[in-house]
Amino acid sequence: MLFLSKKQDWLGNIRGDVLAGLVVALALIPEAIAFSIIAGVDPKVGLYASFCIAVITAFVGGRPGMISAATGAMALLMVTLVKEHGLQYLLAATLLTGMLQIIAGYLKLGSLMSFVSRSVVTGFVNALAILIFMAQLPELTNVTWHVYAMTAGGLGIIYLFPYLPVIGKSLPSPLVCIIVLTGIALYWQLDIRTVGDMGELPDTLPVFLWPEVPLTLETLKIIAPYSIPMAVVGMLESLMTATIVDELTDTTSDKNRECKGQGLANIGAGLLGGMAGCAMIGQSVINIKSGGRGRLSTLIAGSFLLIMVVFLDEWISKIPMAALVSVMIMVSIGTFSWSSIVNLKQYPISTNIVMLATVIVVVWTHNLAFGVFVGVLLASLFFANKISHFMYVESELDQANSTRTYRVVGQIFFNSSGKFIAAFDFKEAVDKVVIDLHRAHFWDITSVTALDKAVIKFRREGADVEVIGMNEATATIVDRFGIHDKPEEIEKVMGGH
Repeated sequence: MLFLSKKQDWLGNIRGDVLAGLVVALALIPEAIAFSIIAGVDPKVGLYASFCIAVITAFVGGRPGMISAATGAMALLMVTLVKEHGLQYLLAATLLTGMLQIIAGYLKLGSLMSFVSRSVVTGFVNALAILIFMAQLPELTNVTWHVYAMTAGGLGIIYLFPYLPVIGKSLPSPLVCIIVLTGIALYWQLDIRTVGDMGELPDTLPVFLWPEVPLTLETLKIIAPYSIPMAVVGMLESLMTATIVDELTDTTSDKNRECKGQGLANIGAGLLGGMAGCAMIGQSVINIKSGGRGRLSTLIAGSFLLIMVVFLDEWISKIPMAALVSVMIMVSIGTFSWSSIVNLKQYPISTNIVMLATVIVVVWTHNLAFGVFVGVLLASLFFANKISHFMYVESELDQANSTRTYRVVGQIFFNSSGKFIAAFDFKEAVDKVVIDLHRAHFWDITSVTALDKAVIKFRREGADVEVIGMNEATATIVDRFGIHDKPEEIEKVMGGH
């Protein structure tokens, strides 16, 4: 079932997928080389990884049209491992990363994406857009005016070409940009950086490589501290990217299948001499904007990448970096959620804080996992605080029967339990107290402890206490953890005072 895809995913958009895949393949080359350099390995490692991961996820991934390859976020995590132990240990760590992601998929950890709020996703997207733009700055500093002119010209082609009649809609403008700027650079023999200057392109197809490391506990101790963060970051970036592509295409995807697919792809990459990777938001946006929608676009991107770097390396190496910088600037502009700036005035301050905190942490640390963790943590705290405000207690005195009835409304949990206790007047001289929970829900042990405390305090003051109206879930947690209706437990508490 994992290897079966709908016919629509493969053949529903052949022309769009092929053209989009070609654009993505061209944009992947310099990035794969750059990420290899970041990780401290040969450019072949990043290029083989990008080919392998893209092709495998085309078949087994959970999100059609999403591009996965070697990424900067993953490359940053493997720098120390490569420096201290070498490439073979990186390949072993890549295999372990893949295994951990497959396990996560079977444990259905992809479903945890439902805990990531909209403001965290927006912050994640904005941070990635900023990082993508910042990654282009080295190509735009200490260069001649030709580079700026080419970059500006490339952006002009990307944004204006679609307005041309007939042809404007039939070809992806990023592909036209790359072809035109390469032609201009070759015709005028411009002295500007090209893809070939990034590093030597491989001239052979990848071969099966089992990592040359001893299969011992010592090896596991070396690679596990790198594999676990890589597995987490890889899943986070892949699942967030899948969520964004879902929104761009107005479709849904299987997040748990995506975890398994990324795991299989990383195992494949490790066995073919590649580094670990994950979904790429930039390339995925290029694919969608260029008309790619199906699994075919991902397969074409990976296949074209390998064909071009191995068999057309002479031509590919002549592509000016300015052309690819133009495409990536287009991606950063298209990725950034500009509406989030307008919404700063309209949205609650808590939502804005979560979004801005996610952006700041991701950009500051260059670690997507840290940013998402901080965003989710803040969103959870704000949510808990907000929900606690909707809890209140009404009371009514029946003087004839000397009975005070407290009607509790709302959610009682760790953040509202203090407010719950404060609502009772324990010093009031009444014979009976009724605590009505028909419109309340108790969520955790803290809330159950608060109920116990209220009942016991009233009893100490000599009042008869009756708790009524518990729903099934509340009754279950109170029966299990509460002590106010268990004489032997009460005896321990009362006897201790």
